[in-house]
Amino acid sequence: MIRKRREVALDRWGRLADKAAVKGDRSMTNSATSDQEPAFIEVGEGDGRRRIAVRARTGGSPGLFWLGGFNSDMRGTKALALDVFAAEQGRACVRFDYSGHGESGGTFIDGTIGRWLEEAVAVFEQFCRGPQVVIGSSMGGWMALLLAREIAKRQMAASLAGLVLIAPAPDFTEQLMWNGFSDEIREEIRTRGVWMRPSEYGDGTPYPITRALIEEGRNHLLLGSAIEVGCPVRILQGAKDPDVPWQHAFALAHRLPAEDVVLTMIQDGDHRLSRPQDIARIMAAVAEMG
Repeated sequence: MIRKRREVALDRWGRLADKAAVKGDRSMTNSATSDQEPAFIEVGEGDGRRRIAVRARTGGSPGLFWLGGFNSDMRGTKALALDVFAAEQGRACVRFDYSGHGESGGTFIDGTIGRWLEEAVAVFEQFCRGPQVVIGSSMGGWMALLLAREIAKRQMAASLAGLVLIAPAPDFTEQLMWNGFSDEIREEIRTRGVWMRPSEYGDGTPYPITRALIEEGRNHLLLGSAIEVGCPVRILQGAKDPDVPWQHAFALAHRLPAEDVVLTMIQDGDHRLSRPQDIARIMAAVAEMG
């Protein structure tokens, strides 16, 4: 019976994913309000002040809070599918772009983990109320874990109901970038302050990896000790992910509390996990949180 209900749920979210997976589909953009103009908030002070674009859907709880990946934005397939899901379920949903991404101000080259975390906390505090399921993709998985730590430190109007982490990349600046770079690349970053990394996504335009990104990222490393989040965690990882190897997800799972942490390995999954069947699994994990 449980297996049958799961198959029905996956089929349902699979049909939803079909609506959201085709980029530019009018029925999807209308239902997901991607045509809606974003709200903007100001984050930071002085020369570091930047304008952050936010799309917030009102609705019931638990609300959904989306944290995107490195060099991605809130109008990607997974983010839009999440908003379609929220609309169908009558749930609140908040998406935003980090500075230097999408519709937000600032430049990508100025970005650091701490800077983007400051923005995530500011958006969460201003737009979220009551229990929230935080969904983080790639770098957004790291951000979700850091956000959980910040929530535990502060008095906020919102709380964590659960984390759904998609190909999570905590500590990626150190473990998946710096430790894997050649001596030549490291020297270029040290001396010039930036290395232009070729991209296998989008139009293939190289993007900057800065010394500031690497060095500031060391202030936020998590995998060296236990990670307390205070809520259930669901991790979805592709075994064929070329950017965040599946071993990284296992290392994270071992640092999380033993209770109510589930890691799902998708044997034919890549890093994006944006196929209809992948999005179906993501939405099923979100639905499981309430």
